[in-house]
Amino acid sequence: MAKIREIQSDKGQICNRILRALPKWFGIETAIVNYTRAVESMPMLVAENERGDAVGFLSLDFHNEYNAEIHVIAVLPEHHGKGFGTALVNAAEVCARKLGARYLTVKTLSPSKPNEEYEKTRRFYRSVGFVPLEEFKTLWGEANPCLLMIKSL
Repeated sequence: MAKIREIQSDKGQICNRILRALPKWFGIETAIVNYTRAVESMPMLVAENERGDAVGFLSLDFHNEYNAEIHVIAVLPEHHGKGFGTALVNAAEVCARKLGARYLTVKTLSPSKPNEEYEKTRRFYRSVGFVPLEEFKTLWGEANPCLLMIKSL
């Protein structure tokens, strides 16, 4: 069973370590640096294994009173499929509801650019209740079309 807790310190360090272990998802250096910097000012949840090691994390960005966005979520590859990601999303929903949000959103690579890893990512998001809302073909550049997914809280 995953232990999820909100943390106040070491956010960037945890983010950096986990993202660098996932080069098929997070292989762009500037993106890693930007995520590492951004999570420092956002609420961040950490998934810990039975030894208390951080094996995953999720940071939330509150855009307005109605919407919280999963800014970044990542779980170490050896822990995929073990419930850590689901536990993080469930905890994020609780956090977002407490602050009054009615929707939880996430952006990911669109299926219009075939990619095996991101097909797994989209399947994961659908499994926890997200549905596709809109595709933005140029938000991240033409080479990386963005899919916005949403979940009602």
